[in-house]
Amino acid sequence: MDPAQIQQQMNSSASSPSFQPRGGDAFGGVALSSVPDALLQDGSLTQEQYDDITLEHVNTGTPIEQILEEKRIVSDELLTKARAKVYNIPYISLKEVGVSPEALSIIPEGIAKRYVLLPFALNTQTNTVSVAMKNPLDLGVIDFLEKKSNARILAYYASPTELNQAILERYAQSLSSEVTAALKDNSPKQDEGVNLKSLDIKGLNDTIREAPIAKIVETVLAFAVKARASDIHIEPQDDKTRVRYRIDGILHEKLILPKSVQDAVVSRIKVLSDLKIDEKRIPQDGRFTFKVDKEEVDLRVSTLPTVHGEKIVMRLLKKSGGVPSLRELGLRGTALKNLEAASIVPHGIVLVTGPTGSGKTTTLYSLLNKINSPKVNIMTLEDPVEYQMAGINQVQINPQAGLTFASGLRSFLRQDPNIIMVGEIRDEETAELAIQASLTGHLVFSTLHTNSAAGALPRLLDMKAEPFLLISSMTLVMAQRVVRKICETCREEIEPEPKVLEDIKQVLGSLFTGWVEQNKKEKVMVYKGKGCEECGGTGYKGRVGIYEVLVMTEKIGKLVLERRPAVEIERQGLEDGMMLMKQDGYMKALEGITTVEEVLRVAQV
Repeated sequence: MDPAQIQQQMNSSASSPSFQPRGGDAFGGVALSSVPDALLQDGSLTQEQYDDITLEHVNTGTPIEQILEEKRIVSDELLTKARAKVYNIPYISLKEVGVSPEALSIIPEGIAKRYVLLPFALNTQTNTVSVAMKNPLDLGVIDFLEKKSNARILAYYASPTELNQAILERYAQSLSSEVTAALKDNSPKQDEGVNLKSLDIKGLNDTIREAPIAKIVETVLAFAVKARASDIHIEPQDDKTRVRYRIDGILHEKLILPKSVQDAVVSRIKVLSDLKIDEKRIPQDGRFTFKVDKEEVDLRVSTLPTVHGEKIVMRLLKKSGGVPSLRELGLRGTALKNLEAASIVPHGIVLVTGPTGSGKTTTLYSLLNKINSPKVNIMTLEDPVEYQMAGINQVQINPQAGLTFASGLRSFLRQDPNIIMVGEIRDEETAELAIQASLTGHLVFSTLHTNSAAGALPRLLDMKAEPFLLISSMTLVMAQRVVRKICETCREEIEPEPKVLEDIKQVLGSLFTGWVEQNKKEKVMVYKGKGCEECGGTGYKGRVGIYEVLVMTEKIGKLVLERRPAVEIERQGLEDGMMLMKQDGYMKALEGITTVEEVLRVAQV
C-alpha cells in the first residue's frame, strides 16, 4: 500500500479520529526524509549525519528511519518526538504522566507487551481510552483495541524504551482489581473502628487485608518505599485523584485513582494517623509507622483542604540505615576539613544555608552524630523532629503552647548544654540568643534561608545583629544544594557540547587546568545515565550534596564590620580558597557523579 492509499484510509477511518496524520506507512515514513528533516531542524542531527544516512539510504535502499534506529544516531525519545511532529500525532512522556488502574484493566498485559502499548487514561463520559503506542499508525491494532475495549482509542506516540519499562512497572503494581472492588463499596465507615498506629504489610488482620481501600493505601505506601521516595502527594483534581512521588527530589506522577475513592483513601490515612475523619475544613498533622519486609518507615502526614477535596502529603522518614557520614553526603577536601575543624571548637556558630529541601537538616544531623558522646550534653530545638537520635535531647517546638525557637533557646541555656542545635534562625530574637549562647561558651548549629554562604552574614546584620558580636561568634557558614547522582548501572561517557565545555572551563578556572593535569586527560568527557530498570528509566539514582564553605577569617570580619555586601564577602572567600557550589558541582560532573544539567538546575544563579 503506498502513502497515498494510507492517507486516504486514515482520513476515512472512523476508528481513530483522535489524530489526523499527514501520512505514513507501516514503518512510519512518508517522504523518507521527513523525520530526518524534523531532527535536523531541531538540532538533533548534524548536517553531516543527515548527509551520511541519506547516502546510505540511496546506496542500500534501507528505509531511512530504520537506519536511524539501527545506528542509534539519536535517542528513542528524540526519534519518537520527530515522528509525532511529522505525522501530527500527540507525543506523551510516560515518565511525566500517571496511569489509571481502570485503563490498565481494560487492556490485558499480554496485549500491551505484544503490541508495545500502554493504556494510561480512561474517560467514562466520552467512552475513550488514551493509549501510548510504539506505532500509532497501525490501524489494525487500533481497530482490535477498540473492539476489545468497546471504547474509542485516542492514540499517542511514546518512546519504545519508556513503553517497555512502563509496561513492566505499571502492570506489576496495578491496583485495578482493588479499585474495581472499592468502587462498589467505598464507604470509609468499615475502617473507622480500626485504630492502627502501626501498619505492617504481613501483620494486617484479615478484615483490613480484605478491605479494598486499605489495600490501595498499602500498595501506594509499599511502592514509595521500593522507589526510594521521600514524599507521597495524594491530590484531588476535578475528575480524578492523582498520586505523585518525590524521588531524588523530583516529583513523578505514577498513579491515577478514580475520584470516587478519594474520600475513602483520605479517611484510611487519617485513621492510621489518628486524625479526625469528620474534620475537613482545616489542615491536620499526624504520623504513623509503616513496615514493608524488614524496613520500617515513619510517615509524617499533612492534610490540606483544597477546592476539589483534601490533599494529603506524606513525608517518609526511614528508621533504618542510620545517619549518613559527611563524606557520604558529598563533602570532601578543604570544605570537609574546615567543617570538621569548626565542629570541634567548644564555642561559636556554624550555619548551614540553602532553600527548603536542600538537605540542611540532614547535614546538621551528620555533624551531631559525629561529635555525639556521653561527655557532652547536646540539645536540639526542631520543627519538627525528623530523626530520633540516641543520646541527644531533642525538643519539638510548639508555638500554640508558647514553645518557639526563641523561648526554647532561652530555656536551653539553663539546661547546662555543651552543644545546641536550633532548627532555624527566623527572627531577630532567635539570632540574638544564638549569638549570646555562642559568646557564653556554647557551640551552636543552625540553619538560615539564604542562597549563598556569603549572603548569610548580611542577612544576620539585617536581623539587627551587631557586627562586632557577629564576627566574634561566627565560625563558619556553609551553603548547600542536593543534586541527583547518575545511575552507576547505566552511566555512559558523552562528549560535552562546545558551549558546555566552555562554561565548565570558565566557572572552574584554574581548578579545571589542575584537574586535567592531575587526571592526564587528553579529551574531557562528561557523563549521563541512559536509563535502566535499576533507576526507573530516569538515568539517576540517589542524591549527593554540592557545597561552598566560608570560614570567618580576619579579612572577612573586617568586611562585616564595614557592612559590605555579599558579593565582596564572596570575593574575599574565593581569595581565601573557598570553592563555590557551582564549582563543586562541575567537579562532580567531570568525575561522573552527577550531570551538568543537574548542577545548573539547582545552582544556577
